Amino acid sequence: MTAPDPMKGVRGVFAATLTLEAIVVALALLVLPKFGEGATPLGVAAIAAVAVLMIVAAGLQRRPWGLGFALGLQVAVIACGLFVPALIVIGVLFALVWAGLLVLRHDVAQKMARGELPSQQVRDS
Repeated sequence: MTAPDPMKGVRGVFAATLTLEAIVVALALLVLPKFGEGATPLGVAAIAAVAVLMIVAAGLQRRPWGLGFALGLQVAVIACGLFVPALIVIGVLFALVWAGLLVLRHDVAQKMARGELPSQQVRDS
């Protein structure tokens, strides 16, 4: 029997964070008409695309480039702040969350390297 992979759990946290962030970004579509010119087709399309890409990225976290894709979407959220200024605040808050998650990932990797956490080793039953 193999030990659980701690990085698999970290990737699960990444996917859950992306899903939560996608919901928050999609909810920005509800407030879009209250700001500036309202719901322009470009604003709606950009925000909806970022939300959908976050859901897609949640499923891609097991790929080696999945984390980079997720981090790139953080920049896209902040850029969508051109359409909804509140998204700048949301983007910065989630960027801080992602910074914390990267620290967590680094800590888990260090503990795995030191042998403090199991890493795909065969356990005696």
